[in-house]
Amino acid sequence: MFWTLKDALVRDRWRAVPMTLGAVALTSVFQIVQNTSWGFQPVQNLGSVKAVDPLWLALLRTPLSLFVPALDLPVWGALAQILLVFGIAEICIGWWRTLLIGYVATLAGTTYARIGLSVGHDHPFGLPVSDRIVNDTGPSAAVVGLAIYVCWRYRAHLTGALVILVMTGEVLFKDNLAGKEHLAAIAAVMVLCLVRAKWGPARAPGPLGRRTARTAPLPPAPPGSA
Repeated sequence: MFWTLKDALVRDRWRAVPMTLGAVALTSVFQIVQNTSWGFQPVQNLGSVKAVDPLWLALLRTPLSLFVPALDLPVWGALAQILLVFGIAEICIGWWRTLLIGYVATLAGTTYARIGLSVGHDHPFGLPVSDRIVNDTGPSAAVVGLAIYVCWRYRAHLTGALVILVMTGEVLFKDNLAGKEHLAAIAAVMVLCLVRAKWGPARAPGPLGRRTARTAPLPPAPPGSA
């Protein structure tokens, strides 16, 4: 992964991540607008997803929900997550796969919220009724899902395990909707990885392949040469 990122950034610099820069800009615009006296409700109408919403409306808002930052968290955190994780993913797997996997992770969180409310708070995977009016996670579910997918694709198993461990710890220490949606996003992306491993094309060689190519021994010299 390191060599993939280094080669792309040295060659193209910021041109390597146009979709990511657009996502950062769009998130910044939504943050500025929703903090004005007139812009909060329009932003909510465009990209705010809650379990209380009809499913068709939630699906309609989902594409923009990735770029609406959470109201209770500092916006710089969301921007840093998008710039770092979306940027790495865009270089490693391409912009359209980045968006696709981000949406899969986000939809998994949205779907889980409805299932959790339906089974009730007494169930281990259930949610309290109060969570029906809580906003979904915004870009963070997509960020977590993309981190898991890129780690799997480039065999960064330790990093992927650390992401899962941190997200599990979040739920244990702060049992809220966002944390459980993150776990749902991880589960959905892991299923996607299993499906791709079984029926998809072979994975890119990643850093091991590059390292092998760089350190391969030279061919033997022809007979009689000095």
